[in-house]
Amino acid sequence: MKKFLLISVLTLLASLNAKAQIPVEVVFGDKQASFDLMFFKYLKDKNDENTNLLFFNRNIASFDYRMTDSTYLPSFAFTEAISYNDSKLKGFAPVLVTQFTNRGIYPKAGVQFAHVRERFTIFTWLVSETLENPEIDYYLLLRFTPKLTEKLNLYSQTESLNVFSTENGIGNRYYQRIRLGLDIHYWQFGFAANLTTITSASNTQFSSNIGGFLRHEF
Repeated sequence: MKKFLLISVLTLLASLNAKAQIPVEVVFGDKQASFDLMFFKYLKDKNDENTNLLFFNRNIASFDYRMTDSTYLPSFAFTEAISYNDSKLKGFAPVLVTQFTNRGIYPKAGVQFAHVRERFTIFTWLVSETLENPEIDYYLLLRFTPKLTEKLNLYSQTESLNVFSTENGIGNRYYQRIRLGLDIHYWQFGFAANLTTITSASNTQFSSNIGGFLRHEF
């Protein structure tokens, strides 16, 4: 556990040298509002060249409109990951992940694939917790931003997170985030949908948060 925490701290500090544009998104849905900061950038060496280390950072905070002093409290999730990307692996890489949530701290390890281009991105990983009775995560991000006019782009992004439990009696969780809108000079805005499905041996629960998003790259 200490090694994973150390890796998270070191990679977060190292990311200060990545000189990355930081995209921040705000969503106002029919049930919740959320704040989302996510980026993945190659870390730089002393000559300002990309290294083989790809750093992933994701910070999410959600606020339910029904929140009181004791119920529907805010939820937080902080995900930090570092992967070693050798060109011979054609985008595949071993990855170490540490996730901090309201429920605790979860170290994970697995395999990642990244294909990042100016207008098309695929980012995905399959990781397992290193704890007893681990959960297994499959995450996929697809982003497509083709030009519509000289100054206007389409902004489309789909995310899927599937969480599979290995413990008897514990169900699985499925999350989808859909964004569809326009991109104008580092500003993106449009339709947003967050969908959640939780399964168990006895039932299936589905919830949604539908609204709009505003995103900016600082």
